[in-house]
Amino acid sequence: MPTASNRRPAFRTPARTLARRRRGSVSAASAALLLSIAGPALWPVAAHATNGYFSHGYGAKGLGQAGVGIAWGQDALAAATNPANTALVGNRVDAGASVFLPRRSASIVGNAFGPDESYGGNARKTFLIPEFGITRQLSDQWGVGIAAYGNGGMNTDYERNPYGRFGAQGRAGVNLEQLFITPSVAWKPNPHNSFGVGLNLAYQRFSAKGIGIFSGFSSAPQQVSDQGTDSSLGAGLRLGWTGTVAPGVTLGATWASKIRGKFDDYRGLFADGGRFDVPENYGIGIAWRPNDAWTLGADVQRIRYSQVAAVGNPLAPLLRGVPLGAAGGPGFGWRDVNVVKLAVAYQVSPTLTLRGGISHATQPVPSSETFLSVLAPGVVQDHLTLGATWKTASGLELTGYAAHAFGKTVRGNGSIPPGNPPAGFGGGNADVRLKETLFGVAVGWTF
Repeated sequence: MPTASNRRPAFRTPARTLARRRRGSVSAASAALLLSIAGPALWPVAAHATNGYFSHGYGAKGLGQAGVGIAWGQDALAAATNPANTALVGNRVDAGASVFLPRRSASIVGNAFGPDESYGGNARKTFLIPEFGITRQLSDQWGVGIAAYGNGGMNTDYERNPYGRFGAQGRAGVNLEQLFITPSVAWKPNPHNSFGVGLNLAYQRFSAKGIGIFSGFSSAPQQVSDQGTDSSLGAGLRLGWTGTVAPGVTLGATWASKIRGKFDDYRGLFADGGRFDVPENYGIGIAWRPNDAWTLGADVQRIRYSQVAAVGNPLAPLLRGVPLGAAGGPGFGWRDVNVVKLAVAYQVSPTLTLRGGISHATQPVPSSETFLSVLAPGVVQDHLTLGATWKTASGLELTGYAAHAFGKTVRGNGSIPPGNPPAGFGGGNADVRLKETLFGVAVGWTF
């Protein structure tokens, strides 16, 4: 049997390709067109404070109130949450930027191939996330708009490789970025109801490094790690409704389809030959304005991570001989996430509005599935947010906000398979931890 001090398994590590190709699942011309629409300032994009790997909200006002916005649109980014609000926010332009500060770490404990150790995944500490939106009311009944924003993402960068005890070399980590561009149109058939549809154009980028030790368990060993940045383009729909059901009370509902995506350069890592879809998600919301000063709101959202094989499939198929990248192959084992969001806003004066919010999400990462989630520790569950908007005499709006996702650790429970490869990885557990801080500013113009 191996000892904790010196025994390492013999894994097969692929030779690094000297000339790395950046092959996306879409043509370079299509990707270039999408990026030209968004504008060069909107890339790169990482995650906001996260529910799984989705942003906790969109637009500076929404981000300052825990993401509540299904029945409560306030700016030109409203279509990112519910396109029905495109007909309700008026003629406006909003542009902003956020600074995202995640802190990621992991520990390996009780493993036969090395001592208990902790690892920091924070070689890259700071991320800048821009956003932009514009809406135009064509008539009393019709509104159109376009929003560009970071839908979500995940990044880890371990200078000390958590998989080094198994033979991995160099720094380890992944980087997933999702840029969404959502043109939308909304129809208001009467003063009380609005219906909207948005076309979610999703451009994803992904890279992985330092995990070549898994190539010996892959259907495509050369497409597991260190292939540079690959990209994928897909499209889906977001539908929405808002309706005033009583004086001061608005309800809303929204649904977004799954968006197909594929990373060919990592077809040996992700199940189904590199498929990496954006999951279906949907939600309902309520906003209540008891008087001119106060507004209270709540949203309930569900994100279907388990629908996406690369994210939702468990590690177990690997131990049954199903390789990484194969049809029905192993994944990160994430569960669907349910999020409850609560928010309040108080208009102090015609020029100043204060807001805040809290949210709680169910845990996407089971304690049995932390071994691969070392690379993507999307485990935070609770957010606290604060924000404010100052409106000038000319109608210019200045919004600022801060958000904090409280630190959360998921401790593994039988998460590292016992035994020697290929039957196991020496047993023990991987513990993963994440906390996040986010703050940003935005400017809004009405016209």
